Amino acid sequence: MKVRAILNPRAGVRTRRTREAVERGRPSWADYAVYLTREAGHATQLACEAVAAGADLVLAVGGDGTVNEVARGLLGSPAALGIVPVGSGNGLARALRIPLRPEAALAALEGGARRRMDVGFLNGRPFLNVAGVGFDAAVGHSFHEAGRRGGRRGLLGYVRLSIAELRSFRPPRLAIEVAPERLDLSVFVVTFANGPQYGAGALINPGAKLDDGRLEVVVFENGPWWRTLLAAPRLFLGGLERSPSYRRLAGSSATVTAGAPVAVHCDGDPAGLAERVEVTLQRRALEIVAPPATAADPAGPFSA
Repeated sequence: MKVRAILNPRAGVRTRRTREAVERGRPSWADYAVYLTREAGHATQLACEAVAAGADLVLAVGGDGTVNEVARGLLGSPAALGIVPVGSGNGLARALRIPLRPEAALAALEGGARRRMDVGFLNGRPFLNVAGVGFDAAVGHSFHEAGRRGGRRGLLGYVRLSIAELRSFRPPRLAIEVAPERLDLSVFVVTFANGPQYGAGALINPGAKLDDGRLEVVVFENGPWWRTLLAAPRLFLGGLERSPSYRRLAGSSATVTAGAPVAVHCDGDPAGLAERVEVTLQRRALEIVAPPATAADPAGPFSA
């Protein structure tokens, strides 16, 4: 099997350890090479080159943004995506139950099974796990800019920026259409969820399956600041769906219209500003390698 690894040297906080583990690879990968990204978008180019060279498996070594970039280069190809998670959130990797230690992740991928997963598209731009409008998109923009300027990354850096953003964030009023339903309200967050969680264990869409052809649109309505703070622990402890501000709509597409440009994100990375957001889902568009199923949860994040 021909395996290529694409490593983002700026992702996470374990770069040296990660690089050493990835460079060793696995014993069964006789045809194996590692490439480092240099800039935004480079991972997609490297993935396209790996496909052209006949790679069977392409590893994305980094965070959710790196995974997204690599996947863009694999869409429509026979190559499968593998994830070695070293980012701040690792939302898709956690949903797939991929271990967070690089050595363990590589071992799990070596013995993993190939599955096909759905891929979402926000204004034509693909996302694998979640995309969104609102507070999380605003924080994603700030986090990206901080990283570009050499600021602190990782989960603590993200939390610090979230607190700072909370002070200045002005919730937009949006028209949200998921046929046959329509909402018109001021929102804190709108999340287009293919997977179950944001990352770091924050569960936004409990019970989601990655291959069911269904997109959940999770809306957290704007309300008193204390209600938002009280709901935050439920992301990690469970029960967020019982919050009075939480709504969840399901469909294969969605449209959001704003009165002024709003920040949007795809898998945590900034995707510009837009007054109209159109989201669609392409069923089972990407082959991915996931660890073997367990007896306790044989289906995992996939349909039984």
